[in-house]
Amino acid sequence: MRRARGFTLVELLVVIAIMALVIGLVPVAFDRLRDAAQYRDAVRTMLSQMRGARMAAMTEGREVSFSVDLSQRMYGVDAALKSLPESLQVRAIVAGREIGPQGQASIRFLPSGGATGGSIEVLRAPGVGTRLRVDWLSGRVTREALFQ
Repeated sequence: MRRARGFTLVELLVVIAIMALVIGLVPVAFDRLRDAAQYRDAVRTMLSQMRGARMAAMTEGREVSFSVDLSQRMYGVDAALKSLPESLQVRAIVAGREIGPQGQASIRFLPSGGATGGSIEVLRAPGVGTRLRVDWLSGRVTREALFQ
């Protein structure tokens, strides 16, 4: 007797079901990866720009402002503003006189090394994110995780 070689219909259906499941999960995983990358990029860029603004203020002997436009979802140093991804939320705590009429919050870095102080919170999900804090006396920029 000779035995036929090949796959049964049940084996083929199981393989097709597994492939469909994997193909269905790929877009969800890709969206999460993209959101995580956008979050990391935004936090790194803000931190870098704040530290750069502090250095520029001290080396050039002039005030340099880091601003967050809460209504337009933009952030940056002086006039060079960058757009914030839609998946992120941002909150700012700054001195009262550093809030503009259109919802623009600023932290000014002074030539002496100090700053007006404040913090910027970048949130991924409700309560989860990063706080970038600027010390008013030293102008030092620090980063801390937010959990809730």
